Amino acid sequence: MVNQMGHALRDIGNRVFGGYAELLRMPHTARFAIGSVIASMPFPMVGMTITISVQHYYGSYALAGALTAVQAVALAIVGPLLGKLVDKFGQRQVSIPTVIVWIIASTALISCITAKAPEWVLYCITPFLAAIPPWGAMSRGRWTHLLKGDRIRTDRALSLSGVFDECMWVIGNPLASILAVISGLLAFSFTGVCVIVGALMMLTELSTEPPSQSRLARESGLTRKEYRAREAAIAAEIQGEVGKQSIWGPGLVAVCVTWFGLGAFQSAAAISIVAFAREQHMEQYTGFVFACFSLSSLLGAIMYGAKNWIIPLWKRFYFCLLVVNLGIGTFLFAKHLWVIMIIYLIIGVCQAPTWINGNQLILHLVPPTRFTEGVAWMGAMNAIGASVGSAVAGQFIDSSGSHGGFAVVTALALASLLIAFIGLRQIRSSTEKPTLTQVTI
Repeated sequence: MVNQMGHALRDIGNRVFGGYAELLRMPHTARFAIGSVIASMPFPMVGMTITISVQHYYGSYALAGALTAVQAVALAIVGPLLGKLVDKFGQRQVSIPTVIVWIIASTALISCITAKAPEWVLYCITPFLAAIPPWGAMSRGRWTHLLKGDRIRTDRALSLSGVFDECMWVIGNPLASILAVISGLLAFSFTGVCVIVGALMMLTELSTEPPSQSRLARESGLTRKEYRAREAAIAAEIQGEVGKQSIWGPGLVAVCVTWFGLGAFQSAAAISIVAFAREQHMEQYTGFVFACFSLSSLLGAIMYGAKNWIIPLWKRFYFCLLVVNLGIGTFLFAKHLWVIMIIYLIIGVCQAPTWINGNQLILHLVPPTRFTEGVAWMGAMNAIGASVGSAVAGQFIDSSGSHGGFAVVTALALASLLIAFIGLRQIRSSTEKPTLTQVTI
């Protein structure tokens, strides 16, 4: 009986994790995949570290919130630009100077915070913390380059990237809270070490790096401008949009607008939950509620990537989006914090798959040498939406309490869903055409 259970558990483990293990056993893949996650630690840690450190030294949550908002806006602006530069010139060529700028900026910021420098100095330094290479997009770019033409393994690799991302957020947020309470300098130092170690792991792995547009143009005997025009023309012909030379087709616009709405209502939900917990004198459990959502999302990413899906991508995309939007929209009717936690546990399994589906959509919407830029635009729109959502919800919370915030959440969730379905035709038609990463230019 025990042996049968052992065999059954091993069989389940092989079915769930066997595909991921196969990907990580490919030469050099584990190095860049894990390195990109380690280097991405500033994303979950910097905002929390700034908030705790500024409140400790300046005694102002308003200043802390303003600085984190400045950093979020800067990230939204700089992210697509860095993605575009990576596609043009190569991952190492862009990432190395960007990392140097980030290290200098983070050192300067924490030094000024501990010295209680004038507030305007902090505002001047904070935007430079947006100098973070798009590690996640670059890692996904390497997977799509290595697995070109293999749809099943490409989808699984994108799911694996989603698993790593969820692990990063589950570990990064509480770790930042612990280290920043001890010392802001300690938190920034740890984050800096992660950036350096992760960057070395990824950028010294040269065999998996996709060729840049400059290199491909040089090998084709063309200028980069000529190469981009030829690539865009071929991609446009495949998508039935002859004459289009920009990546901004109807499909990408629909996805990015949807991601703006996704960021808006999820950010509004987060700040409303904090207010709701405070009203119920349960602030100490807020982190546990968010951890449940992250863990549920992590489980969803693992299970989603383990299955070879035959259901069309656009149907999976809209189903997961529907579950997340409607689920978070019901927070308005919750009477207790534990109800929100249970809802989060249920709908969280669709959170990471929603992002995985979005990344898979990008494969159909942009040429292979502009994949990093496409993913960066999607993330930027989500960040801008998050800034707008938290700002709007904050105003309603100040005037009407958490109930006002949740009313905003419900309105934004339904509006986001409506916008997504307006783009249904564009998204569906784009997924019925070949992925552009399968096209040789």
